[in-house]
Amino acid sequence: MDMKNKNVLITGATSGIGYEFAKIFAEKNYNLILIARNRENLKKTALEMKKISNNIEITEIAIDLFERDAAREIYKITKERRIFVDILINNAGQGEWGKFNETDLDREISLVDLNINSVLSLTKFYLKPMLKNGKGKILFVASSVSKAPSPYMAVYAATKAFILSFAEAISNEVKDTSITITALQPDATDTDFFHKAKAENTVTYKEKKLTNPEKIAREGYEALEKGINVVQPGFKNKLQSVINNIISDVVIANTMEKQMKISDKEKGRLKPVHVASLRERESINFYKKASNGDY
Repeated sequence: MDMKNKNVLITGATSGIGYEFAKIFAEKNYNLILIARNRENLKKTALEMKKISNNIEITEIAIDLFERDAAREIYKITKERRIFVDILINNAGQGEWGKFNETDLDREISLVDLNINSVLSLTKFYLKPMLKNGKGKILFVASSVSKAPSPYMAVYAATKAFILSFAEAISNEVKDTSITITALQPDATDTDFFHKAKAENTVTYKEKKLTNPEKIAREGYEALEKGINVVQPGFKNKLQSVINNIISDVVIANTMEKQMKISDKEKGRLKPVHVASLRERESINFYKKASNGDY
């Protein structure tokens, strides 16, 4: 690993916000440690990052963060290769659409493993050496629903509430050090998230404007560099966050229910515009024989 460059580890690096973070850090000449399950998409992503900068080294780790020991294995690999992770981007996450009494229990327990347990573990492993070395930054991709009870996405929203609370708590714990913690709260974004969550027929996906993941990542990067604790990209997202802190959770839940119901529109969005996210979607359909969802 080129010791002249700093190192950033990004989970969920082959599509969506994670992919855009990889592009930004490649532009800034960071060595990349890219984490994703799909080995083929990981290799494609690495090649694309090399085109952005030839002055970086890229470590590809194809691993399934749904597995309990995945975070430990990632840390073991970086430790054995003597890679100090200067920045950790906890991005990987999924959701599951449907009424809680109708959704699959095993799938939702696996979401807790991915969205919470892997994040908790990676943060535990990498925060300690950051504190020991007196430098480091961690970014958590939370969500605009971190403070919004979300019918039809109950477990997902709850996991993101955990992430926001967790990030804010440890941010306080390290406030007297040089380590900074940033929680990014994107709104609905043009990624493969809705496909994996089986939520492509919802009002939000079919009818609403989705934010470009590049914009989300750019604002997240700027907040990370400035050491900002919590950031909501975009004016409407910031405004909604303020409103959610004023109105009752019952009102918020009623609003979210309308947004996450099945759309009655015949026409609407069918797939992501974002190229890397579309590639992820198509590879899932190929390997899963066109099933809707990544499980």
